[in-house]
Amino acid sequence: MSDILTRYDTSLDGLSSSEAEKRQKEYGLNEIAEKPPAPLYILFLSQFVDILIGLLIVAAVAAYAIGDVIDAGVIILAVMLNVIMGFIQEYRSQKAIESLKSFITKHAIVKREGQVKEIDAKTLTVGDIVVLEEGSKVPADLVLIESKSLSCDESQLTGESKAVAKEIDDKLYMDSNILSGNGLGVVENIGMATEIGKIADIVQEDDEETPLAKRVGKLGKTLSAIAIVVCIAIFIMEFLKGIPLVETFMTAVSLAVAAIPEGLPAVLTLTLALGMSEMAKSNAIVRKLLSVETLGSCTIICSDKTGTLTENKMTVVESFYTNEDKTHLIGKLCNNAVLDNDKIIGDQTDGAILKHCKEYDASLERIDEIPLDSNRKMMTTIHILDGENNIVLSKGAPEIILDKCKYIDRNGSIEIIDAETKEMILEKIGEMSGHALRTIGFAYKINDTESPEEDLTFTGLLGLIDPPKKDVKKSVNECINAGIGIIMITGDHEKTACAIAKDIGILTDGKVMTGKELDRLSDEEYLKIAPEIQVYARVKPTQKMKIVETLKKLDNIVAMTGDGVNDAPALKKASIGVAMGDGTDVAKEASDMILQNNDFTTIVKAIEGGRKIYDNIKRFVKYQVSTNVGAILTIVGTSLLNLPLPFNPAQLLWLNIVMDGPPAQMLGIEGAERDIMERPPEKGDILTKNTMLQILILGIVMAIGTICVFTYELSTGVSTTKAMTVAFTLFVVYQLLNAFNGRANSEKSSKFLYLGIIISFLLQLLILYIPQLQTIFRTTSIDMIDWIIILIVSSTILITQKIMDKVMK
Repeated sequence: MSDILTRYDTSLDGLSSSEAEKRQKEYGLNEIAEKPPAPLYILFLSQFVDILIGLLIVAAVAAYAIGDVIDAGVIILAVMLNVIMGFIQEYRSQKAIESLKSFITKHAIVKREGQVKEIDAKTLTVGDIVVLEEGSKVPADLVLIESKSLSCDESQLTGESKAVAKEIDDKLYMDSNILSGNGLGVVENIGMATEIGKIADIVQEDDEETPLAKRVGKLGKTLSAIAIVVCIAIFIMEFLKGIPLVETFMTAVSLAVAAIPEGLPAVLTLTLALGMSEMAKSNAIVRKLLSVETLGSCTIICSDKTGTLTENKMTVVESFYTNEDKTHLIGKLCNNAVLDNDKIIGDQTDGAILKHCKEYDASLERIDEIPLDSNRKMMTTIHILDGENNIVLSKGAPEIILDKCKYIDRNGSIEIIDAETKEMILEKIGEMSGHALRTIGFAYKINDTESPEEDLTFTGLLGLIDPPKKDVKKSVNECINAGIGIIMITGDHEKTACAIAKDIGILTDGKVMTGKELDRLSDEEYLKIAPEIQVYARVKPTQKMKIVETLKKLDNIVAMTGDGVNDAPALKKASIGVAMGDGTDVAKEASDMILQNNDFTTIVKAIEGGRKIYDNIKRFVKYQVSTNVGAILTIVGTSLLNLPLPFNPAQLLWLNIVMDGPPAQMLGIEGAERDIMERPPEKGDILTKNTMLQILILGIVMAIGTICVFTYELSTGVSTTKAMTVAFTLFVVYQLLNAFNGRANSEKSSKFLYLGIIISFLLQLLILYIPQLQTIFRTTSIDMIDWIIILIVSSTILITQKIMDKVMK
């Protein structure tokens, strides 16, 4: 060990603060440099790499070539507005996604100046002494200087996910997962100098497109294909009518721009990213965009008890000793927690025991350790007692400790435990557990290192209280009202679990099952009774996988919480894996969401946030697609009726700007519906058959209304320009009222949506009444009668939506 420490110019006490700061300046931060986002000018220029933009530019050149300077100017202006809007959307989306990364901080436990401290992993430097425990992720490239049964998973480098045993002087690589044991390592390399960093320098992964984005993209492509076919048909039909080629081409291109929902993916990504950022501020870090889909559809939450439903601020409140001094000795020495000014670094239960026993004067050199693991449910350390003897100290789940005990220490008198004594201790365990106490058993033995956890001597019990969190009852009730089932899964005693579950409203008329009972059931037997179980006690993390798989077979969307290494498979398998903020790095990597504050209430808030985002996505998708359908049907209808087209190219381009502009953007940030947590979870795609039918009906209403008013205006003998202006304005007002249809029934005001609608309407008035804009858009002033017609006819879109809301519930 000393050779390794000398090699890196450090000591077992770690670096001093001044030396750490000096080395940080020399070596930089311990972070992997990510592929930088595209420069702004590239992001801007990329907006021009689009077939629609290309067609518009061709149309502008064609118009200019025949001397139609105004139309050419309008088209170029439309191009620039589309490019600028696309750039702004993508930039905001990019920044929102980048900001999410700032919410996730990796930590490392180190020794500095002889003190164990938790620090931001990026501040690690060469020579730091890192404390390694089961479930932690290796924060840099290390060389081991201590190892207690330590093994790790190096699959991120080797591709083989198997446990690799590590001894002193072995190397550990950044981002490896500690699977078992514990140890100390000295930092050899950090950041881009690590093995992972060297690989990252060569390969940078792009973000994967989410299933939701793929579905919306597929919808956009389908609509685009339909729109292109329609545009080609319109081009041919108008050309055969004798309309000049250039004008026909410009009309067809403009219709394609108005009919193709090219803005959907950008608005989708922006809505998801902004919603996730809002969740992050409430301590719910959603790691993947696709998780928002499942959050809104969650039907069951499988929650850990400790730290999630309860405070995880353990305090010893009850004790049962057969030898108090020996129990305190074990509690103090068989313990890996550290107290830093009363702050617990490490396991909370260990920390509470250490606080309780800290006044006991005990200092024996530790020579070995059998670390706590979730299957054995106990921890053992071996210490030098005197020159000839060693002492084995064990603590853990009381029934397991009692099963391991052959003797009992009655204040120095060692006796064999008889059946009566064992029954008396079991009754005491049951009594403590019935008071919702976490109960820990303590035992020891002298001079046996071959079978250290057999034939132990019992010394006592400690009962620790971990009260429910303040708002957890309210959150449980919210879930029940929202049609979401809650299942408590804990490693605690059955009585402890039941007491807490009843207190917070989880255990009502359901059943309780222990891990042993679960193991005895066949898959078929378990599948039949799984819907009735509300509490699982004395469950091993590996059994969580079976619970998740069974609940998913019953057609549930399952959120599963976890914090340990063995929780990772279940977190990965769950519909939504939820890791605790102070959980192991392995659990966090396997999860879809991280709870910074480890609070069940945050899960419920995140589900509410997921439902809100999902609702808002449905709003703007329905709004944009119904307008696309309306525009296509209007043009096709007038062409089939052998009427002039109701919109000119400039007006079609304006419709596209209005559609992708303020109203659509504001629909993506509407507040939550009042009944958002009083309705059952939604399942299925955003565009259900019901929604598609509504979109088609709204499109038909807009098309029929516009064609009828256009036909009426032409029949009165007004100029074609006047008739087109009225039809054009009607279609714009249809869009604005259709956006109004999409507003949320929310306690949060829709002021941004109203503002977006007002801005678009004012811009429309400018086009109608400012002479210079009239020339550009080929409009004319319309009088009060025209406005009355427009308002009466456009109100049909509101009436139609009201009728559909009642009929299609």
